[in-house]
Amino acid sequence: MSTDLLQRGKAIKLAIFDVDGVLTDGRLYFLEDGSEFKTFNTLDGQGIKMLMAAGVQTAIISGRKTPVVERRAQNLGIPHLYQGREDKLVVLDELLGQLNLSYEQVAYLGDDLPDLPVIRRVGLGMAVANAAAFVREHAHGVTQARGGEGAAREFCELILRAQGSLEAAHAAYL
Repeated sequence: MSTDLLQRGKAIKLAIFDVDGVLTDGRLYFLEDGSEFKTFNTLDGQGIKMLMAAGVQTAIISGRKTPVVERRAQNLGIPHLYQGREDKLVVLDELLGQLNLSYEQVAYLGDDLPDLPVIRRVGLGMAVANAAAFVREHAHGVTQARGGEGAAREFCELILRAQGSLEAAHAAYL
């Protein structure tokens, strides 16, 4: 893990996640009745819970809107959910104003072009391993795991490690 990523992770007070391609594998599943479903990784969910338990706030910003994501956010206790919002930078600015935080105090995990303005603006902007190549090139770092396959957990643990909280988070289960 790079020293630069750990240094950036020390200041993080808010971690933001994209959904499709980050918390999921990026595939969209539609049923005949028009409803959709998504698969989420439990490792990612546990990482998000550990991050919140360590005092880092969490948010989801997604360009798509679906009840499945609302349910997942509720299950994990993620308090800030923004769906159907294509301009994620506008949402970021709204959220920072609401929480009285600076860009440097924010980490973001994304995978595609709509995520790039936020990735480039925040203190720790990362891409998942299977993100679009252009996004990976412009991110501060890239996870080893793919979206929906533990990338969010890796991102959360990086922040926890940077802040000296990872061992305590793990120890709680010993």
